[in-house]
Amino acid sequence: MNISKIIKSVFVLMIALGLTANAQAQYDNMNKKDIVDLAVETEALSTLVTAVKAAGLVETLKSEGPFTVFAPTNEAFNALPEGVLDMLLKPENKDKLVAVLTYHVVPAKVMSGDLSDGMKAETVEGSVATITITDGKAKVDGAIVVMADIIASNGMVHVIDQVILPPSIKEALSAANTMKDEAKGDY
Repeated sequence: MNISKIIKSVFVLMIALGLTANAQAQYDNMNKKDIVDLAVETEALSTLVTAVKAAGLVETLKSEGPFTVFAPTNEAFNALPEGVLDMLLKPENKDKLVAVLTYHVVPAKVMSGDLSDGMKAETVEGSVATITITDGKAKVDGAIVVMADIIASNGMVHVIDQVILPPSIKEALSAANTMKDEAKGDY
């Protein structure tokens, strides 16, 4: 092999390695954003960001993790019964807000391919959420995963179309509605 072919081969190899390193650096920069940073940059998740701040969970969700967050959209929060979001955002209800938000978090990195029909996922809140697969669409407690596998530096985000409520909050809302109905005489 002559010297010019060797030089050309080395030059081609250096370019290939340089391009690979550049692509890897760009990929690494994309994945340096944690779950909170990704949510802050996503307008459709601004209500979630407001709630996370009000609950004091920013530092937790910026920590190492890994976490999987089932992130409800602004539309999902707006679909809650009237007054529920405002009630949860009040400082005196911080514990309830924390319960709702941590019910959306699994303390592990779970990709959509890991989800299976009937799967039970223990949440940070402590209750278990149920995963179902219907017509190829993953659901968490009935909320449809509308965007899956958004990779963060500390885990995974799956955007969902509903706010999912832990059993304790569902029971409290049900009891409050029953009391309202009884007060009206509608029972």
